Amino acid sequence: MKGFRPDKRKQEEQTAGSQFNLRVNVFFFSTFIIFCVIIIRLAILQFVEGPELKELETGGQVKNFPLQPIRGSIIDASGTPIAYSTPSQALYLTLLKDYSSSERGKKNRPEIQKLAEEMVKVFDKYGDPKADKLTVDDVIKAMDLEFNKQPGYEPRRIKADLSTKEVAYFMEHKSEYPGVEVVEESQRQYNPDKIAVQTIGYLREFRGNKTLDKYKEIDEKNKTQKDPGLIYTEQEKVGVDGLEMMFQDELRGKNGYIGIPINPQNMASGVPTMVAPEKGYNIHSTIHKDIQKVAQQAILDQLKWLHTNTVSGKTHPNAQTGYAVAMEVDTGNIVAMASMPDYDPNVWENGTDDWETVMKYYGNGTISPYNSGRSGNNLESVVLLGSTVKPLSVLIGLNEKLFGPNDYYYDGGAAFFGKDNSRVRNSGGKAYGSLNARKAIEHSSNAFMVDWVGERLYNKYGPESVGKWDEYMKKFGLGVSTESGLPKEHKGIIEYTNIEQAGSYLAAMAYASFGQSGKYTTLQLAQYASTLANQGERIRPQLASKIVDQDGNVIKEFKREILNKEEFPQQYWNEVIAGMNTQGLRAFEDFKYDFARKTGTSEQLVGGRMIENGVFIAFAPRQNPKLAVAVVIPEAGFGSQSAAPVARKIFDAYDEIYGLDGTPHPKKTDDQE
Repeated sequence: MKGFRPDKRKQEEQTAGSQFNLRVNVFFFSTFIIFCVIIIRLAILQFVEGPELKELETGGQVKNFPLQPIRGSIIDASGTPIAYSTPSQALYLTLLKDYSSSERGKKNRPEIQKLAEEMVKVFDKYGDPKADKLTVDDVIKAMDLEFNKQPGYEPRRIKADLSTKEVAYFMEHKSEYPGVEVVEESQRQYNPDKIAVQTIGYLREFRGNKTLDKYKEIDEKNKTQKDPGLIYTEQEKVGVDGLEMMFQDELRGKNGYIGIPINPQNMASGVPTMVAPEKGYNIHSTIHKDIQKVAQQAILDQLKWLHTNTVSGKTHPNAQTGYAVAMEVDTGNIVAMASMPDYDPNVWENGTDDWETVMKYYGNGTISPYNSGRSGNNLESVVLLGSTVKPLSVLIGLNEKLFGPNDYYYDGGAAFFGKDNSRVRNSGGKAYGSLNARKAIEHSSNAFMVDWVGERLYNKYGPESVGKWDEYMKKFGLGVSTESGLPKEHKGIIEYTNIEQAGSYLAAMAYASFGQSGKYTTLQLAQYASTLANQGERIRPQLASKIVDQDGNVIKEFKREILNKEEFPQQYWNEVIAGMNTQGLRAFEDFKYDFARKTGTSEQLVGGRMIENGVFIAFAPRQNPKLAVAVVIPEAGFGSQSAAPVARKIFDAYDEIYGLDGTPHPKKTDDQE
């Protein structure tokens, strides 16, 4: 075909189309191949490698088994431990295989049986010969092979209180006992001399105390706590009263834990690692054991004496409880805080068969009326001030210009007030004649207080007089917290605001003026006495001097702390402190220091008859005072004869150890005389 020329343009279009079809086919074929590869790989992952990967995923988890924290000690001012943790060593075993009655577990049983037999041989050879012997069955039971009590990964406590030889053996042969750990534990102990047991407090399990605000908050924190050392376990013992609770965070330390790798069967799948517990801080208390023991014994001796000797013309068999607090005037340190009778605090750790007996006295009667013992007629430890209010009553009168230091009142033995001409008599109906403010305190004149303080304050302020009185009371620590920090501290019972009970505002002021309208704790009375001694400075009662770590480093020190300071003319202070000069105190006849004191006999109606409670406050020396003491003995009669002798013994004990003049005056021994 001569002269034929192909259509070049058409050829190019055919060629381009063929290449496009080829590319499309290659694309779809490649996609098909890739899809097939993915399907095959997914199948392999799911059916072949899936179980292994799943095991690797969960097997990488580590669960922590907590170890109880080792609590710090509470140490008295002489350096003697009052509450302390006794260390002990326990043997724990983490099961690294399934030894249950399952098909797999049965195959492993001979291995664990052999391990139990070897352990028993070690126990028999190196254990305490006086301790109960463990059998192979005992060890197998402790291993909990069927997981009845614990999940598979949790360590089992095989034996407690290991001997030093047992500890040494298992530590030396650790490689021969896979999963075995020697763990330090502790048991809380309290001084056998029963030193201020209600003030020190006690421990109980965390799970039973979550209703308390402190532990309710900790329970909530547990849910999000990242640090395993700060997580509280249900069985962990915590402070629920006294210094044990007040310093719970500092005493606790941090719990340790055993980190256990686990597999999908919730069994240990690797070698456990142990993080030891961190010991808590030590609390150095201001309580001095020797002064405390004297205070405790003085109360018990006085109660016994009151049962067989007459006070107020009769014996007092219903005087069955007593309370005393000794507080340093310059520091606020509480050197003695006695609530008697008391109990053996070790029963909380070891259990007790006489729970009801303990329940009567476990509360601290110096700070609260609850569970602190009861007198024969079931009177609480929080009693009316009685005449111990009179120094403050006179101070109020002077400061409010109700009378002056040189004004004289004629005391005819009684005061009359109100439309019904109500009468208040002096003790025994005594008439003291002409009295100024100073002598009114010394003679404890009820008539003076009613006529020149209660009635005149009402005349000046009317119904607002109750509020004015309340202001003064609280400035001296009566009706408010002492801010000691002790849990469950009671603020006292204010009765002068109950106008309906009193009958009128005037009557409320009349009864308040001589101490019959407010009930306060012994610690409040001690702080009140200290405030008088400090001439208006109310200081915080301190129950700890410092917090120290286990290496002896001081973490925190507690210094004198002024809560409030009230200014009064110096002349008023001179009159009041000079008036605190109760006469006829046989217990102080040979006391070598001039000291300020005020006795009280608070009265309350019980079953249609009047009951008298013994109350006493004092500070010594009168000039440059060092120690303030308050004593309360319900149903004991006049405070001068019932409560004052207890205070004398406390002052003497303090003088021997610290010195009321700043120099200790220890008793001379027979060899020194």
